[in-house]
Amino acid sequence: MILKLGKSKCRTLVSRNYIGHMAYIYNNRPFVIPITYFYDDSMDALLGYSGKGHKIKALRINNDVSIEVSEIDTLNNWRSVMVCGTYQEFSGSTAKLNLHKFSEGIKDLIRKTEGKNLKYLSDFSSKIYKEGSPVVFKINIDELTGRERQTK
Repeated sequence: MILKLGKSKCRTLVSRNYIGHMAYIYNNRPFVIPITYFYDDSMDALLGYSGKGHKIKALRINNDVSIEVSEIDTLNNWRSVMVCGTYQEFSGSTAKLNLHKFSEGIKDLIRKTEGKNLKYLSDFSSKIYKEGSPVVFKINIDELTGRERQTK
């Protein structure tokens, strides 16, 4: 049986993960890509960063975005949450502060869930920015919906 997840369970699932699939529109076409994110409960938002590529270009034009996060154990045992929201970039010292918050949050999650003690952002991200600083952003959460299937 497929059941609806309440808002609290949706936030819990999003907060204990750091990889999701982001959907956005560019030139009237949908795109879905994997992203690394960190859920910041103090802002009730997802933090992320990226190079100045296709995704950032698209989100600067249309800031509506959704992110799907799932935990799949088996065909009959899974949970999935859809986050709908709006993209917002940070700049200057606010960008640096939120990139640090993102990095520390991801490192802490990986330490807790995988037992790895990471020291630097480069320990979990292979992104190299030749064009300068990364774009640091947040996804303001407008709506959360979730479903789960549990069979015993």
